[in-house]
Amino acid sequence: MSRAKTWARALRRDAHAIALAARDPRVPWTVKLLAIAVAGYALSPIDLIPDFIPVLGYLDDLVIVPLGIWLVIALIPEDVMREYRAMASAAVQRPVSKAAAIIIVALWISGVALLGWAALVYWDV
Repeated sequence: MSRAKTWARALRRDAHAIALAARDPRVPWTVKLLAIAVAGYALSPIDLIPDFIPVLGYLDDLVIVPLGIWLVIALIPEDVMREYRAMASAAVQRPVSKAAAIIIVALWISGVALLGWAALVYWDV
């Protein structure tokens, strides 16, 4: 159990480090875009797939987020990542991505509206 907690802490630290590294001029702009997306989603208080949905709800937390973090870390220069990991470890408070939460809520609202529109068209109400 302590190994899982250590892994989870490292993921949170790395998500924070990626968010910091996304602002660094030594990181290529294509990697910055990916880093912003991955860090935003990882630090968002809202999941794209809610946890109450069986299997899929935890799939993003256990597979998608770690794979995204791993990919971005592989693309960021090693010395830059080392520097921002140290800064993230020293940080007292972790950031929360409110912009990513707003985007996720907007996606859910758009999806429900599209589903409602499709239902109206299909049943010709």
